[in-house]
Amino acid sequence: MRKTFLKLAMIIIAILFLLPSCSPKNNNIEPNDSRSSQVENKVVLGFSQVGAESDWRTANSESIQSAAQAQGIKLIFSNAQQKQENQIKAIRSFIAQKVDIIAFSPIVESGWEDVLNEAKIAGIPVIVMDRAIDIQDKTLYVTHIGSDFEEEGRKAGRWLLEKVKNIKGSFNVVELRGTFGSSPTNGRSKGFEEIIKPNTFIKMIGCKYGDFMKSKGKEIMENFLKSEGNRIHVVYSHNDDMALGAVEAIEEYGLKPGKDIIIISIDAVKAAFDAMIEGKINCTVECNPLQGPELMKAVKSIMNGTPLPKRIIINEGIFPQDVAKSELPNRKY
Repeated sequence: MRKTFLKLAMIIIAILFLLPSCSPKNNNIEPNDSRSSQVENKVVLGFSQVGAESDWRTANSESIQSAAQAQGIKLIFSNAQQKQENQIKAIRSFIAQKVDIIAFSPIVESGWEDVLNEAKIAGIPVIVMDRAIDIQDKTLYVTHIGSDFEEEGRKAGRWLLEKVKNIKGSFNVVELRGTFGSSPTNGRSKGFEEIIKPNTFIKMIGCKYGDFMKSKGKEIMENFLKSEGNRIHVVYSHNDDMALGAVEAIEEYGLKPGKDIIIISIDAVKAAFDAMIEGKINCTVECNPLQGPELMKAVKSIMNGTPLPKRIIINEGIFPQDVAKSELPNRKY
């Protein structure tokens, strides 16, 4: 009886020994390590933004941030606060962090060769966003995604010619320029001048730089009104924020913006549409800030080894006052 019991016990022990272990220790698939690996395998994009000087810039930043999240791209975002030295520091920080790709919206066109050479030596591709850069070595960046600023200026000029073609007399224009040395400022001035210069009845009587800021737009317009007063017939503003500042200055001066003074602007943000509905802005040329999806598409193409064109132009329109009310519900920024 005792021998039989011992044999049975030994058989049970042997069976248990041969069964797969169910202990928590042996069943651990290390899920934390797996998740860490997935995070580490994410594409890392370092992006340096100009700042937050306007509604357009805010919409641009939000588009980039939401598009990165939607595409599973890790975004390291830096706000340069309108200073080129901050952007250069940010790009050098991205290089030190060994990001996969660097993108930036340059505050000004010049002064990028050294830091972009550093990125090239580190083997990090660079995408130029929104604004252009002026460099000799075009291999320092892969592609430039953004608007055609000269064409935006041409659109504004063509609209003005059409607006005044049946009105007798001459027209004096003041220009509210953006940031000195920036590609949108240079392009929008050049394109507008190209269209109006052959027409001697349109004369540019003043231009000043307002850094695309509403407060500076108002200040500049106040100064123009003090010096030129009722001689001003047209305001050409490089963005909606400065135009809205000019609207305030014109009203405080005792004139009616959009009636006494024609106002043409660029960006086509919702606030400009509201002003057009109120009759205070006559036309806004679109500069689409929703460039995030196009940027993420380019990032993935580079990571996959897919060639990209050197220039990717964002499709844009123009909106006169008479379409503002019907178009406003369609605006996303």
